[in-house]
Amino acid sequence: MNDLLPFLPGQLQQVFDGIPFFMPEIYLSALFVVLLVTDLIFGRNGAWICRIIACCGLLVIALKDVEQLKLLLTGSQLFFNNMLLLHEKTVAFKLMIDILSAVLLLYFNWDDQLASHKKGLTDLYSVVIAAVFGMHLMVMAVNLLSIYLSVEMVSIASYLMVAYRAENAISSEAGLKYVLFGAASSAIMLYGISLLYGFGGSLNLFGSNLMPGLMQVNPLAVALALLLFMVGIGFKLSFVPVHFWVPDIYQGAPTPVSAFLSTVTKVAAFGLLVNLLTPFIFFPGFSKVFNFSLFLSVIGIITMIAGNFAATMQRNLKRMLAYSSIGHTGFALMALVNFNADMQGITALTFYLFAYSLANIGAWMLVSYFSNTANAENMEDFKGLGFKFPLASVAFVIILISLTGIPVTAGFYGKFLVFSSVYTVYQDSHNIWFLLLMITGAVTTVVSLFYYIKVPLNLFLRKTERTTSFSSTSNYLLVSIAIISLLVVCLGLFPDFLVK
Repeated sequence: MNDLLPFLPGQLQQVFDGIPFFMPEIYLSALFVVLLVTDLIFGRNGAWICRIIACCGLLVIALKDVEQLKLLLTGSQLFFNNMLLLHEKTVAFKLMIDILSAVLLLYFNWDDQLASHKKGLTDLYSVVIAAVFGMHLMVMAVNLLSIYLSVEMVSIASYLMVAYRAENAISSEAGLKYVLFGAASSAIMLYGISLLYGFGGSLNLFGSNLMPGLMQVNPLAVALALLLFMVGIGFKLSFVPVHFWVPDIYQGAPTPVSAFLSTVTKVAAFGLLVNLLTPFIFFPGFSKVFNFSLFLSVIGIITMIAGNFAATMQRNLKRMLAYSSIGHTGFALMALVNFNADMQGITALTFYLFAYSLANIGAWMLVSYFSNTANAENMEDFKGLGFKFPLASVAFVIILISLTGIPVTAGFYGKFLVFSSVYTVYQDSHNIWFLLLMITGAVTTVVSLFYYIKVPLNLFLRKTERTTSFSSTSNYLLVSIAIISLLVVCLGLFPDFLVK
């Protein structure tokens, strides 16, 4: 112990120096404590207070994220003993996480099945804030230990959200499956981390020891370690072959929770992947040990094919959106395949993720809306509802058009940016994998039209004989759906608002 005393002042000074770069996360911690205290004071009757505090708190934290840009005028900043990294793209990812989470927190109370839960939603709001804190750490983590801890923090919060409706058998089953699959992927990832640490002698991705150490080891051993490590990341991204949990969990979980898992957690996982890939891709000669570009190309192609073709065979709308999200993951991986110094691929990725997340949240809101009003969950349940609920049905068409990638929506411009970034690199390298990626992306986009069009086909072109009465639902939900539809179109017409 006495031998460590001389180093304590320096370590403490590093902690104090890193606090300005960690202010949004400190505010998140305070918000979590405030929600817990509010829940203790008001109990179930304070659900609306907790919701207001959580949403307003996230908006304040989003402003704190923007303020961090002033700290980056001199470039990226490593802090907390090189455990975390802050740069402009990190701020963009955190901003997306906070804004989308605030929207989802409002949405939780508008889903009748979730809102009617006997425990109330106060606990769920606290869990979401804890998950957001973990996702902030994910997008900043550049140490193998901080990566693992942040992923586990988000995973535990996700397990609680999926199984929140414990009295429901389907939800309980989904929660149990998610925990089992998550624990297995976590163990595999941890084993991969231990191998990387053993081979490189360091946990720091941007340190001077890890990459040279890995270069001295048998390439097959390094490839095995990286593949094991990527299992944990792939579980969060739900790319093939660690995607099999998605349909059952998304169908069994409360609909707003499925929206959360398919959007916000994916944004955080892609932010983590950006930091993870940077040292491996830019270190001279490492592509001969493990070619991440080839790995992501193969995974992206398989994921796009598996997700989109499986979605065409689904009758349940939640399962269709689950497989659709897998296909979108494969498409987003295209942007990382051409990871280069000019960051064109990362810019395309951030816009695509925001456009996809916005439209996907709108789609899940519509699932809740039609479930609340017409108890519609399968495709045949939507027959003839287009004229019963015209505003929601038109909004559904607009949102599905964006998810498909048809002009003039944000989804189209997002896909255009991704295709452009890949094509730019293909012109220089003539890499056959880039060409295959573009072909697969174009074909699966056409395929996605076949299953997305089933919804408007049933809404407007097929008649129903059902005579049951329809229920009323929250007008706030319909207003939010309309706003999201409008934003999707506006971002398609004026994308320069986000892409400079």
